[in-house]
Amino acid sequence: MIEDLSPSAALQRVMAPSTETAPGPTAEAPAPLPEALLRPGDTVWRLAEAGRAAVLVDAANYYGALREAMKAARSSILIAGWDIDSRTPLVGPSGEARDGLPALLGPFLAALVERRPQLRIKLLLWDYSVLYALERELLPALSLHWGTPRQIELCLDDQVAFGASHHQKVVVIDDALATAGGLDLTIRRWDSSPHKAVNPHRTDPRDETYPPFHDVQMMVDGPAAAALADLFRERWAEAACEDLPPRGDPPAHAASLWPRSLAADFTDTPVGIARTRGSFEGLPELREVERLYEAMIGAAESSLYVENQFLTHLGLAQKLAERLAENPKLEVVVLGPRTHHTWLEHRTMLAGRIRFMAVLRAAGVADRVRLLYPEVGAKRGPQKGPLADVMVHAKVMIVDDRCLRIGSANLCNRSMGTDSECDLAIEAQDDRTRAGIARIRDRFLAEHLDATPEEVAQAMRGGSIFAAIDKLSGRARRLMPIQDGELAEGEGLPQIEAVADPARAIGTTMLLADFTAEDGTAHGMPLWLRVTLVAAPLLLILAMWRYTPLSAFLNPETFSASMQNANGAWGPLLALGLFMVLGLIAFPVNVLIVATAAAFGIWPGLAYAAVGALVSALLTWMVGRRLGPKLLRKLLGPRINRISRSIARNGILAVTMVRLMPIAPFTLVNLVAGAIRIPLLDYMVGTALGLAPGLVLMTALGDRLLRIMTDPSLRDILGFAAVLLAWGAVSWGLQSLVSWFRRRNAQAEAQADAQAEARAEGRDPGQAEERLPAGAGAA
Repeated sequence: MIEDLSPSAALQRVMAPSTETAPGPTAEAPAPLPEALLRPGDTVWRLAEAGRAAVLVDAANYYGALREAMKAARSSILIAGWDIDSRTPLVGPSGEARDGLPALLGPFLAALVERRPQLRIKLLLWDYSVLYALERELLPALSLHWGTPRQIELCLDDQVAFGASHHQKVVVIDDALATAGGLDLTIRRWDSSPHKAVNPHRTDPRDETYPPFHDVQMMVDGPAAAALADLFRERWAEAACEDLPPRGDPPAHAASLWPRSLAADFTDTPVGIARTRGSFEGLPELREVERLYEAMIGAAESSLYVENQFLTHLGLAQKLAERLAENPKLEVVVLGPRTHHTWLEHRTMLAGRIRFMAVLRAAGVADRVRLLYPEVGAKRGPQKGPLADVMVHAKVMIVDDRCLRIGSANLCNRSMGTDSECDLAIEAQDDRTRAGIARIRDRFLAEHLDATPEEVAQAMRGGSIFAAIDKLSGRARRLMPIQDGELAEGEGLPQIEAVADPARAIGTTMLLADFTAEDGTAHGMPLWLRVTLVAAPLLLILAMWRYTPLSAFLNPETFSASMQNANGAWGPLLALGLFMVLGLIAFPVNVLIVATAAAFGIWPGLAYAAVGALVSALLTWMVGRRLGPKLLRKLLGPRINRISRSIARNGILAVTMVRLMPIAPFTLVNLVAGAIRIPLLDYMVGTALGLAPGLVLMTALGDRLLRIMTDPSLRDILGFAAVLLAWGAVSWGLQSLVSWFRRRNAQAEAQADAQAEARAEGRDPGQAEERLPAGAGAA
């Protein structure tokens, strides 16, 4: 059972000393305990016990331990990530697989389910932005879903707000062992802790080398792992519209899942889980990650150690400045990448980091903040060798020896209120835990300073983290100051930053928003210029359509001309054939309707388009029925549940509603309807009713829409707008009518149930309506 501790219980549990001595008669009253940092429902979602917890530094150590644990899995492996790549080398520090199983993630998972057919593997991958297409595996569904045994399923998670990403990196094995942190199971992440400037194993699938890479993950078992299993189930239910089997009691083999080669850093300790989620489709935003960052900064006494890829959140910069001003003894070390290389990151995240440090300089506390990056290579001088910067991708914060935090959240705006994030935190509950947190901090510094943790601990005896870094500097691995300089004019683009690093989920109301800094200061751009910057891409697309060959490839006129050139009866047959053939490849049905109307006129076009659309729907329904739900799910992934759940409830009514308010492309809806055995009559009647408003209006546009695309006039554009408004009004009217019928039926059912209950209790059924709850029968 997961132990969810209340804030008061958490305070006692976390801050209680290891031994207690009753004060004597003259003893002074003990100092009040500081407020607990991990507060369920505030700074963390849950506080759950971990029998064992270990910090896995760098991908070689993490991948090796995870590989060992996965081989012991018996029932389930759940993986959620910003990126999951079948070509990931899931190997330990040696860089090789020495257990007889494939080295790469995809073949390795396939080998696991072949050895244990009862094992089920669920992969939840962010349905990523096109901006990352060149960095990702081409068609991940092909390698991780279609090309794997049926026990392995990939779901592309698009249930995030516009501009947001699914950024959690979580793995759960048999609901009893779990990891979370900053490491995805993807390429260009593997590296060992020495971070050699040249490492033959540090290559990507194209045999291209990449720089040293540093990141951190935490492994937990017990109730803490079970809580992460619940977190995954929630995400899967939202993305796949499917409830996974409920989590049961810990399995008998739970203890054997922990890798034998891995020593626990903590035992029997509460672990806090903090989340971020942007608001989306009625779901409230979650900002536990942000509140935990604020609490940790506010509690820092002597040292604050941070590793983070991005540093742009000005609100946290202000909190840090205030804490430094309050506490003159506090020293802050922040490790990050030396610079940001891509054009987008350079003008957003680098500009944000410059502003972050500017806040500290303006407060007069920047001298107690060291912004550093790790560098590896031979010492400078006569024996100078190849040098390399270490890419810091980790998301770590350590407050004194009191609190350790490892997760997926960067110190940037989008990690606080836009993306989905998951951080794990341990707060010292006794001297043993304090010593463990200090050991982890020393281990991090030792890795970057080419030292041992014992040397770091010795150098820290005076209490100054700065003194330890200075004493151990100048070795083959060292920490160097980041010198970003000042923000040059035009280097930061606020309108791009507002989209690349939004403080909250971007909605349609924000597209023309007055872009301002988080502190409320305007960026100085007039509103007309911001509107122009938003509208320019749309105008560019229209210009390309008008003055380039693009329209020849994506214009209904192409199909219309083909139909018009056909003689006699061949024209309608050609139109029908196009509907049938192109419907099978998910070609937009509306394009075919417009082309048919333009070629044959309104009334013949209406008839031909109606028959063509219905025949196409019938044909693809038959294909879906033939394929069946299992094969269709294998082809399309778990997200077909979202469609099937929408069209399987009420037959004709459901199909009609799906057509009026499309939740997926025409062809995909047809396939799913056939696969889940929607009755043919219900399906065809519902399709006809749902397509009717759009069919009539799209046909009425006919050649006018073609003229709008090729030679627009004001009259045609106004007519087009009027038709769209009419279409929207008709759809809204039909939807309102359906909703009214649903509410009426629901109210009648509720009244009938109340009357039946009254009869069973011997009361007057006529009085039952008075007992109906407020809102009974609401849709």
